[in-house]
Amino acid sequence: MSTFQLFLLILAAAILYAFFKQLFSGSYPKRGVDFEAKNADAQIGGVNRPDKTFSKPTIQPSRMEQLLSMADEAIERNDLEEAKKALGSALIIDENNIEVLQKMAQVAMQSKDYEEAKESCEKLIAIDDKDDMAHALLANALHKLGDDEGAEKHHEKAISLDPEYAPHHFNYANTLYDLDRKKEALIGYKKAYELDDSIDAAKEMIEKLEGNDE
Repeated sequence: MSTFQLFLLILAAAILYAFFKQLFSGSYPKRGVDFEAKNADAQIGGVNRPDKTFSKPTIQPSRMEQLLSMADEAIERNDLEEAKKALGSALIIDENNIEVLQKMAQVAMQSKDYEEAKESCEKLIAIDDKDDMAHALLANALHKLGDDEGAEKHHEKAISLDPEYAPHHFNYANTLYDLDRKKEALIGYKKAYELDDSIDAAKEMIEKLEGNDE
């Protein structure tokens, strides 16, 4: 064997040795594995490649959310008609949406649209007969519409559902006062003030009615 042939044999052996060492070491790149996070919060790009980071998609508010926001903004401006328009559009999307019906009832009462307030409250009660606020608002609307018998019924229902809520007693007392039932009204005002002594109007009515008795 010549010196050149011996050199080639040694070279081939060295190449084979290096190949099999790399093969069995497990340090070669694995097929199908492009990226393996070293930490739980590792991400592709970031500090090393800021141009490769992934942005979060902007979540657009739903049409219902947009209309409720428009209504709230209008109420803040005391633009009750604009608020009613926004809420009316919202009811077209979902006529039984509780939040929309509640806002509509309140806005309608403020704008003295008592028929609209009545309709919204009746829908709320049809959905949940134990909604004391809906009964209280309906009572106020019915009183303004001249249905005092219906107003009494719903005032009493609101109180039965939440007897510890002072405004229910105060509102009923106001209705009784308007009906010239002063003694019953006084009892209601006293109960309201007993439950919440921050209701100055109740205290004033108590003093007024007790002063008239003297």
